[in-house]
Amino acid sequence: MRLVPRRLRLRPRLRRLPRLSRPDRPRLGRPRPGRLAGTLLAALLTAIGAGTVAYAAPSADAVPTADAAPQIDVPAAPMGWASWNSLASQVDYDTIKAQVDALVSSGMAEAGYEYVNIDEGWWWGTRDSKGNITVDTEQWPGGMKAIADYIHSKGLKAGIYTDAGKNGCGYFYPTPPGTPPAPGSGSEGHYEQDLRAFQEWGFDYVKVDWCGGQDEGLDQETTYRAISEANKAATAVTGRRLVLSLCEWGSGRPWNWAAGLGDLWRTSTDIIYWGQTPSATAMLSNFDQGLHPTAQHTGYYNDPDMLMVGMKGSNATLDRTHMSLWAVSGAPLLAGNDLTTMTRQTAGTLTNPEVIAVDQDPRGLQGVKVAEAAAGLQVYAKVLSGTGKRAVLLLNRTSAAKPITARWTDLGLTGAAASVRDVWKRASVGTHSGGYTATVPAGEAMLLTVSGTEAPGTAYQSTTGSFTVTAGTAGLKLADITYANGGTAPRTATLRVGGQYATTLALPPTGSPTARRTVSVLLSLAEGANTVTVSGGPDTITVQDLPGTDGVQAVGG
Repeated sequence: MRLVPRRLRLRPRLRRLPRLSRPDRPRLGRPRPGRLAGTLLAALLTAIGAGTVAYAAPSADAVPTADAAPQIDVPAAPMGWASWNSLASQVDYDTIKAQVDALVSSGMAEAGYEYVNIDEGWWWGTRDSKGNITVDTEQWPGGMKAIADYIHSKGLKAGIYTDAGKNGCGYFYPTPPGTPPAPGSGSEGHYEQDLRAFQEWGFDYVKVDWCGGQDEGLDQETTYRAISEANKAATAVTGRRLVLSLCEWGSGRPWNWAAGLGDLWRTSTDIIYWGQTPSATAMLSNFDQGLHPTAQHTGYYNDPDMLMVGMKGSNATLDRTHMSLWAVSGAPLLAGNDLTTMTRQTAGTLTNPEVIAVDQDPRGLQGVKVAEAAAGLQVYAKVLSGTGKRAVLLLNRTSAAKPITARWTDLGLTGAAASVRDVWKRASVGTHSGGYTATVPAGEAMLLTVSGTEAPGTAYQSTTGSFTVTAGTAGLKLADITYANGGTAPRTATLRVGGQYATTLALPPTGSPTARRTVSVLLSLAEGANTVTVSGGPDTITVQDLPGTDGVQAVGG
């Protein structure tokens, strides 16, 4: 039994764009695309107008400060290509090699698409007498290490697939029709053994599906916690860590607990099933289900599934809208089309550097809806690195072309003049005061970047890790957390707002014990006093109203 017909898959992430070197974290280590870099958003805003947040005086152990440390980069969402959408279980050495070659020749690798993820179908569930995975050597001459070596020879990274249960999705839902079922194709009972094998073969990424886990009634958080620990234990032996992609389709609300256990987690069922045609309905559904902004931070990501861009039945308009939605949400960009037959137009859509820069912004935050003046006419904003930088999506879900306005105060900016750029046209559309209005065709989206003036604010300091913030309105707020980490590896901290779920933060090395840097998160604050607790050393937190007059409090269950 499963949550949807057929199978559910989590698509890995790939990418490789210019970005600052990060010896601190072996997770998503690759360059970042041209990003809107900068130092750090200003501190907490003090009543900037009607509907914005008014903060009470800090608690006794917190003192206002104007000191602002520079922002630090966090690992961006993975970029790459995954085999499932176009190939299903019809994969072997030659088919993957052909996709690798096309990834390079098309310019996608240069644009930042880094991971080549082999999904289900690579293994039929066989093991030797010691429980070690055995593979079909006709399908994979030289074993799985040979294909991983080939992927690496092209400057890329390799991803592989398994299931949390005893049987994988290929047992329950063999695809395409006529494919024999694959019993035993899950890793339950062999978590550390299998993850160690993947590492020893040279893989860099693993997607762990949930068909077997669902069939057996396993608990999502408990199971993936065990898999995360097994990944660490295997790394202690091999020295090689796998990026961990959790694929339980949002069934256990992973946004409440997955940060720190995995690097990314699926938030919904598959965006497309074998034999289907890409659709705006599926795209919008997965986009909506993937918006959990308080969970996405410091290098951990919500995953709304692979891209349908360039697949048979799609079109240029749907492809651009798809990329725009994923970019503003900071989602993994995992292409799912057949790269060997890709058109030049599709390649251009997938490699637009300004779209990629929005998605891969080193602040690592998710965009949120900040306005909807009329039903279906929506404005989303993503806080970018630097000061006064935003990505803005104007989304028209109606059946007719309509004007949509982005107001600067809804973005956490002042109403002062701001420069606006059309990301797809890669051209300036001028300087505008107060906001910007554009007519968006029915069912389409416009992706912009805005450079304006950050709203002023106040920072709070604490020696106890407990901060009291009193908000005049309930809603999402932008928080910058200042810390120092003189080590060579990321340090973790725990963040909790009142009685909400705690979340694990990753605090990258800052260069010395006295060098202070900031990472950013989005907080859901109630109206009135909120207790924000941060363990692990941060001494300052700044909080800024993000959605302006349209903020709503996010409430979890």
